[in-house]
Amino acid sequence: MAESLDEIIDIKLFEDDLKFIDPDFIRSIASIFSYKIYYDSEYLMITTDDSKYVYGKHICEWLSLKYHPIRPQQISLLNDMKIVQVDYGYDFIAILTDDGRVYLASNDSNWKTNKTLRWISEDNDRFKMIACGKYHLLMLRQDGHVFAMGSNSCGQITGNEKSSYERMIHIDNQENVELIACGGFHSLSTTNNGEIYSWGQNNSEQLGLGDKKNRNTPSLVEFPNGDSTRIKDIIGGIFFSLFLFENGQLWGCGSNRNGELGLGDDIKRSKLMKIPIENLQQIACSKFHNFSLAYDGSSYYAWGETKFGKWSSPVKLNDNPASFAAASAMILSTPITFGLTPTIYAFGSHDSTYKSILGLFDNQNNYDVEFKINEKRIKACKCYLKSASEYYQRMFSGNWSENDQVPIENYSYETYYAYLRMLHTGNIHINRQNITEIVDLANCYGDERLMKYCETFIRSDLNEKTMPTYLSLISKHEMKELHNKLTHLIIEQVLPKITDNLLQNNEKSIEFLNWFYDQQTIVSTDVNH
Repeated sequence: MAESLDEIIDIKLFEDDLKFIDPDFIRSIASIFSYKIYYDSEYLMITTDDSKYVYGKHICEWLSLKYHPIRPQQISLLNDMKIVQVDYGYDFIAILTDDGRVYLASNDSNWKTNKTLRWISEDNDRFKMIACGKYHLLMLRQDGHVFAMGSNSCGQITGNEKSSYERMIHIDNQENVELIACGGFHSLSTTNNGEIYSWGQNNSEQLGLGDKKNRNTPSLVEFPNGDSTRIKDIIGGIFFSLFLFENGQLWGCGSNRNGELGLGDDIKRSKLMKIPIENLQQIACSKFHNFSLAYDGSSYYAWGETKFGKWSSPVKLNDNPASFAAASAMILSTPITFGLTPTIYAFGSHDSTYKSILGLFDNQNNYDVEFKINEKRIKACKCYLKSASEYYQRMFSGNWSENDQVPIENYSYETYYAYLRMLHTGNIHINRQNITEIVDLANCYGDERLMKYCETFIRSDLNEKTMPTYLSLISKHEMKELHNKLTHLIIEQVLPKITDNLLQNNEKSIEFLNWFYDQQTIVSTDVNH
């Protein structure tokens, strides 16, 4: 997918790798991309002031930066750009910016990066999605055409071309493309009319074409169920492929030696086979590991090669991981991200006494009330909720007419699930995407503890660039302490810039004075009336 699979991840997942870094810097991280190359973890980080940093021996070497174990290194070239997607291959990393530019960093001399960021540009092409194989790169142009670079050893670029690291190859028969994906040595795409194409290496039958022949041109993948809904997502493992449809069904083909298809055996498949798991929303895998992950809206599942051995069928992960990164940490020795992911900080207690209480939450075998949000349900026990919250104490006291179902209309499923889970675990994850809803919920439910968590998060994230996001929240909910910080930010950072702009531009000065006197006139008129 073009964007990260995870809306949020907990920065604490990476505390072992980042333990030598200044804690103040860690608190400034707004988003993070983590991957493993060789045996070491490497990181791309974006801080709250939108500065870009890398951390890791190899990525620093690729960019002619000196690796330091306690100081991430800044990439000043990217500081004025917004990064929307990051992916990586065996010896390279690709970065897509919001203006459609693609940059590469690599240790492989074939890519001609000269130990710096290389801008991939021909005729000012602009792209909307990238995907990396082990040694090749796909780029989806904004008009729906697909281009490729890198190794063509198995036809994963296309045609009879030699490997092409210096120029982009336009892939024939690829128009109106919506999604692209790469396996280790093969490529995948879907079009706006729901067609699926595959090409490249096929010795493990990962192309889903019914044979083992490599393809050097995109070939249409026949889907066995003509009544199925549209394709939602495609991903490629090193020797297998997975296809998620809008109806929540997951199908796969290719290598299954480690159970990566989740079919209950180790037999590879040359055509798409339905995986026995339903109602999925998202899927993930790595081109450098033989496992797969899936999420159904409330639980994460894993199968394939894990640190616990081979799982040939989907296994529901215990302890309710909060992200794909957290799920990967449970089955690998260290977590990886699946895209550039916003970070959050966990607020609250991690007391072990909550572990037994968690069994009362969203438990199919132990509940007496359901919270209904659209078509989704969250199960809980009224008795515990009454003891944990004054709001629920009032709700479930007296003659409760709706005995077993509570419709929730003002909050998203994800936010309400996070809040109920907080009541059972003592902690909650807060980020820029959910802060508005969570503040509103804390205010509506009179939850002072949650409101303090929200204020703590806003205080740590409040700066010149985030002021527009938090201004209305601070004002609406009368967060007095944050008012003071906001005032200092305006005086120290905003007003000096306004003054400089006015001094450098006479027209702006006149416009500002006219606006100022207009405002004074309005205030004066209001007072007189």
